[in-house]
Order: sequence, then structure tokens, then C-alpha cells
Amino acid sequence: MLRKVHKGRGSRVVSTISIALVLVVVGALVFILLNARVVSDHVMRNIGVLVVIKDNTNEAEIKRAQKILDTRPFTYSTLYITKEQAAKSFKEEMGEDFEAILGANPLLPSIEIKLNPRYANNDSLATIEKGLLAMDIVHDVHYQKSLVQDINENMRRITLSFLIVGAVLMLISFTLIRNTIHLAVYSQRFLIKTMQLVGAKTGFIARPFLSGCMWRGFFGALVANVLLLAGVFFLQENYGHTLDFDFLQQETLLIMVLFVVICGILLSLFSAWFSVRRYLNKDLNDLYT
Repeated sequence: MLRKVHKGRGSRVVSTISIALVLVVVGALVFILLNARVVSDHVMRNIGVLVVIKDNTNEAEIKRAQKILDTRPFTYSTLYITKEQAAKSFKEEMGEDFEAILGANPLLPSIEIKLNPRYANNDSLATIEKGLLAMDIVHDVHYQKSLVQDINENMRRITLSFLIVGAVLMLISFTLIRNTIHLAVYSQRFLIKTMQLVGAKTGFIARPFLSGCMWRGFFGALVANVLLLAGVFFLQENYGHTLDFDFLQQETLLIMVLFVVICGILLSLFSAWFSVRRYLNKDLNDLYT
């Protein structure tokens, strides 16, 4: 009897660990998908629109225009670049002092606009460009149309790829958890059939299995979350500063943790229900095969 208790406890531990390992894959996928959106937004915010200001424009007017641009919905941030700063940057990049050759600074002051991600597409930029050119102090507007288009297309491809991989992994995860739970219920198939034969109802028979599997899913999710959070902290400690990326975003981590817990409980419950129903619908003689 004691041997059976230890055997049952051992099988519960094994199934819980198996569920935890599957949920680690699910949680990692959710973490990657959530951060893919953050990385996408980060890339989009670095798309710049350079608003070139007319020569001899009063600095007070330029700063007034900058404040107006800061209030626009398409603006993430703005940076005022004076003629002197533009000349200094040009010298550093080209390695030549063109002012000494020309005897003057031909560069114009400008305002660099970093875009909000949802406006970082060519259709929105065409409208934005039209509005900027209508301002009295604006000489010209520059942005890289081909770069914007390439970034958007690549982001769409990457997102679609992640969604396809995510759907496949979720299907595999469900199958693995279902098989794990099925093996746990398999050892009790004769007990399930005996209870049915003596008149017990389906809900009464399934309740202890559902309860047990729910707790296995819950504890498996806790183990998975511990492993996932340890992995995230490792990434932040070793690569966060190198990549200039914050892996410890509270909202992302909270969604990941909750998704893993909910996924662990629901998948375990559904798997247990299907497994119990399977043996209830079988003939007694079929249980020996």
C-alpha cells in the first residue's frame, strides 16, 4: 500500500515537472512576442524626419515651432539643431573643415522629429510632410522613404513568422500536456470504469481528476515562472546594458506570468476532462489494450 502511495506521488511529481517544462516554452514564446512589439516600437521611434528651416529665421520662431511640433500626435520627440551644431556634426563625419574652404557655413538650422510608431509609414509621412511644408519657416522636409518601407515590410514579416511559430508551439504544448495528463489518468482507468459501473455520475467521477490536474497545472506554472524569471534576470544582468534594452518591464513580465498560470490550469483541466471522458466511453474489455 505504501509502495502505491509513493508511486502515485512520484507520478504526480513527474507530470508536474513535465507540465512545467512545456510551460517554459509557452512563457518564453509569450515573452519574445511581447518584446518583439517593444523592439518594433523602438525601431519605429528612431525613424527621423528632418525639418530644414529657412535661413535667417529668428531662433525664437524656431523654438516656437518646435513647441508646436511637440504637441502633434505624430511626434515622439524633437531636437533643435543649430547651424553651428550641424557644421560640427558634418566635420566629425566627413573629417573635413568645409567652412575654411568656403569661408562660410552654408548649412541651415533644422528640427529633427522622432515619430510615434503608428505614424512611421509612408502614407502617414506623406500627410505629415505636406503639413510641415505649409509652415512659413520650413525650407524643406527630408526622410528616407525606402528605409521606412523596408522597415515596415520586415516588421510585418517578422510578426507573421512569430505568430505562425507561436501557433505551432501552442499546438505542440497542448498535445504534450494532454499526453502527460493522459498518462496520469491512464493508471486510474479501471477505477474510473468501476465507479461508472456502480452508478456514479460523470461529474462525480471526473471531479477528483480535474482537481488534481488543475493543481498540477498550477504548480507546474509556478515552477515554469520561476525558471522564466530567472532567465529574464540573467538576460538583463548580462545583456541588458550591452543591447540598451530593458528586459525587466513590469507589464511584460506580469502578462507572461499570468498567461503561463492560466495556460497551465486550463490546458490541464481540458486534458483531464478529455482523458476521463475517453475511458468512460470505452468498453470494459477495451481497457486492457
